Parts: sequence; structure tokens; C-alpha cells
Amino acid sequence: MSPSAALSRRERAEHNGDRPTLSFDGATPYVRYGAIDTLLSLQRPNTDEPAETSFIITTQVMELLFTLVRHEWEQARDAVDADDVPAALAALRRAHGAQDVLVESWDLLATMTPTRFNRFRDQLGEASGFQSYTYRHLEFLLGNKSAAMIGPHRADPRARAELERALAEPSLYDAVLRLLHRRGLPVPAERVERDWTEAVEAHPDVVRVWAVVYADDRPGNELLDLAEALLDTAERVTRWRHRHLMAVKRAMGAKPGTGGSAGLRWLSRNAQQDVFPELWQLRTQI
Repeated sequence: MSPSAALSRRERAEHNGDRPTLSFDGATPYVRYGAIDTLLSLQRPNTDEPAETSFIITTQVMELLFTLVRHEWEQARDAVDADDVPAALAALRRAHGAQDVLVESWDLLATMTPTRFNRFRDQLGEASGFQSYTYRHLEFLLGNKSAAMIGPHRADPRARAELERALAEPSLYDAVLRLLHRRGLPVPAERVERDWTEAVEAHPDVVRVWAVVYADDRPGNELLDLAEALLDTAERVTRWRHRHLMAVKRAMGAKPGTGGSAGLRWLSRNAQQDVFPELWQLRTQI
């Protein structure tokens, strides 16, 4: 805070007798700063079913949180690239808070019965959360790469460009493995430099590298702290996927999804997919 700003605020508080300012020309500074009028104009239900408003707001809240998590994960990846592990840890831990809110956001739909959902489901047409480019960006950051998944966004130049860039860049986990390599650990060469657009299978030699990291569990081992922060991230992703699965199962059972998928079967396969599998496999082998 600049000294002039601090002085201005003290003077304003004294002028107001320590009470908040109650008169403004036009919209309040709060509304202008947060674009609140715009935000609150975006809830446009198509039916009279009250659950539709809950559904729309929950979707929009999740999109905002996806954006926040993406910001923090990119900060973490860039910090890892710069060999600044403390900054990477701070970004991951900030993201954990947003991820926790994402998981709990499913509670907003917990009371939606199949009957209520059916009253507005047809209004979705082919709309599906699968089509969220903000969520797809998170999957790419996790290393779940697939060029085919950009397909739904080819008609949106901005979304397509962002996803193509994310596809071609190292993921958060790729950046961490490259850090381990720079620190002298024997990360396989094919995991240090490769085609970043391709997803990869778990590699036993990477599991062994993590075993070396975990062998030193004395306080101050920042690589171990980073590994555990990645596991905290991965576990939260899986919790969100499971909550998504259960919300769909509760609201519509095993019906086909609106976006053309098999619905419950598709989500179940996704929920069973480990994030950072080598860190999970390590637990069996230690």
C-alpha cells in the first residue's frame, strides 16, 4: 500500500466518524471492481424449476474456481521451472484451498432429485461439462494430454489457442520431473525431453526416482515436500471426480449423458484414473 493511499483511507475514516461511506456517484466501487452487475446478470434459467438456478450457479462457480486453480498450477509450474520450490509449494497450497471449495460445491446439487432435474434437463440440449475448456486446461496441466479433446473448441479461436498452447507445453508434473533431473536424480531421458503433446504411461524408473526422494524424510527435504503437495493435489482431483460421478448417479442414474457420452460409465472410468500414478505406485513399493 502506498503511503498516500494509507493517508487517504485514514482521512476518509476520520471524516466518516469511523462509519462506512454511504454515498457514491453511480455504482459502488465494490460493484465496479468485481463487475458484480455483470456477474449477477449471467443466471438465465430457461424453466420455472428452482433447481435449474442452483444448477446454473453451481456450474458458474466451478468455472471460476477452475480458472483460479489453473492460475495457481501455472504459477507452480513456472516456479518449478525457475528452481523455486518454496514458491511452487505456496502456489500448490493456495490451489488446495480452491480445490476443497470445488469438491464441496457439489453439495449445492445434493438435494436435486431426478424429477427436478428432468424438468429442465432437455433445456441443456447437448451442453455438457465435458465441453468446459477451463476444465480441459486443468487436465492438460495434470498431464492428461489428448489433442482430440481440443476438437469441441475448434470454432472458438481463443479457447482453441489456449488449449493448443497447453497441449504443447510441459505439464506441472513434467516440470517437476525435469527439476528432479536438474537436481541430479536419474530421471529417464524420455521423460526429460519428449513430445509434450503426448500422454505417457507410468515408468518404473520414475517410481524408483521418487523412492530416492522419499528415502530422505528429514525435515527440510523440499523435494519430498513437493511430492507430498502433488499428492495432495492429486487426491483432491480424484475427490472432485468422484463427487461428480455421484452427483450424476443421484440425479440421472445410468442414462446417456447430454454431451453424447455413456454418462455414468464415462465418469466412472475417469474417476478411476490416478493423477500422477507414479507417486501412487511408489506407496506399494516402499
